Amino acid sequence: DTLERKLTVFLTITTTHRPATDLGFLLHKNPERVHEFKLSFGKAHVFYPEASDARCTAALLLDVDPVALVRGQGRGQSGDGLLSQYVNDRPYAASSFLSVAISRVFGSALGGRSKDRPELALRELPLAVRLTPVPCRGGEAVLRSLFEPLGYQVAAEGHPLDEAFPDWGESRYFTVELETSQSLANLLAHLYVLVPVLDSDKHYWVGDEEVDKLLRRGEGWLAAHPEKEMIARRYLKFQKRLTREALARLADEDEPDPETTRTRHGEAEQVLEKPLRLNDRRMTAVVEALQASGAKRVIDLGCGEGRLLRKLLRHKQFQEILGIDASVRALELAAARLRLDRLAPRQRARVRLLHGALTYRDKRLEGHDAVAVVEVIEHLDLARLAAFERALFEFARPGVVVVTTPNREYNVKFENLPAGNLRHRDHRFEWTRAEFRDWADRTAGAHGYQVETQGIGEEDPELGTPTQMGIFERCA
Repeated sequence: DTLERKLTVFLTITTTHRPATDLGFLLHKNPERVHEFKLSFGKAHVFYPEASDARCTAALLLDVDPVALVRGQGRGQSGDGLLSQYVNDRPYAASSFLSVAISRVFGSALGGRSKDRPELALRELPLAVRLTPVPCRGGEAVLRSLFEPLGYQVAAEGHPLDEAFPDWGESRYFTVELETSQSLANLLAHLYVLVPVLDSDKHYWVGDEEVDKLLRRGEGWLAAHPEKEMIARRYLKFQKRLTREALARLADEDEPDPETTRTRHGEAEQVLEKPLRLNDRRMTAVVEALQASGAKRVIDLGCGEGRLLRKLLRHKQFQEILGIDASVRALELAAARLRLDRLAPRQRARVRLLHGALTYRDKRLEGHDAVAVVEVIEHLDLARLAAFERALFEFARPGVVVVTTPNREYNVKFENLPAGNLRHRDHRFEWTRAEFRDWADRTAGAHGYQVETQGIGEEDPELGTPTQMGIFERCA
């Protein structure tokens, strides 16, 4: 017997990077050909609807054979009874089949490898994605909660259950369009993990190895994602043991033991700087800069254990105070330091603590008067700094940004710091005064700000001050 099936283009990826046809080198698929791949559940086809220097689009089309699944490849598929094995949406909707196809067909790109364009493999590129149709349990709100924290602009179009009968209401299927600027490897990793999460189902048996897959493809972003618990739960098909294991391993990655957390987040650095009372001076200078700006709604980005938050609470000018950090454990320590459970209701209403990443667009940051970034940027990999700049200066766009960071030139003054070492073992870099001014000027100019740089702490005639601060003001 012949079963007629619909071929569905589940995924298109478009770039306007010039030359846009570099997308073919990154995906290891020649734009001049149609590529076909045999998979356990059917076939995958890759082709390019458009390919020019200005714009290039790669399409991934799947031909999923439900009969082949029932004949031995679909033992892990959900659904009860014989009918559900044959009659389902698997051939017609983006699901875990798409993740498998991404891994098999675009494996090199997913791994960040490109033989012919190695310099592009991990570079941020302008990318647009179209997924259709996508089943999403929880609707558009879940879609946005998954992709927007990762820096995507999300557009979702819902589809009715039956266009001929609008009274039947909306289905759980969407056409989803995503726009972003990041590496192709990151984009593919996000899709690999999140498409099955939207569907909250998988076509194959989920066992211990799925935890390893989740953490491998989620490396560098999942631990800081505000919805990581939902992602783990859905990706692992609501298996509690596997979910607990995944979250515990993510916690080990993001939140070390409480005793070592204090060291990682600055105890050694504080000991080094204590004779200078540098931490107090730094916090005072930041608060004064925020007061002078007239800000009422303030964010402490990378708030850690809440030292700056506690100082901000003392000033009635700051009516709304938001602390954001990538470490849940740090937020717990901040809540204890601030004694949130004991604050009077009016005081308690002024402050919120939120879990979030620093290098992805987050709409919760938008609309605030000022953002303080105190001794944070030096903990970022230089390769992630551009993403941080965009998330803060391009998307959040507060009126004022106050940034502090160590002055590397001053390190020779610390007697207990070996020559050539940075002040903290978790610092990825420390800038000289000239390097900081260059970064501040470039960032301000690129995003419509003006900046003033100044020092904090006792000044050495040749080496400057131990801490440097930039005050960015958005141009009218």
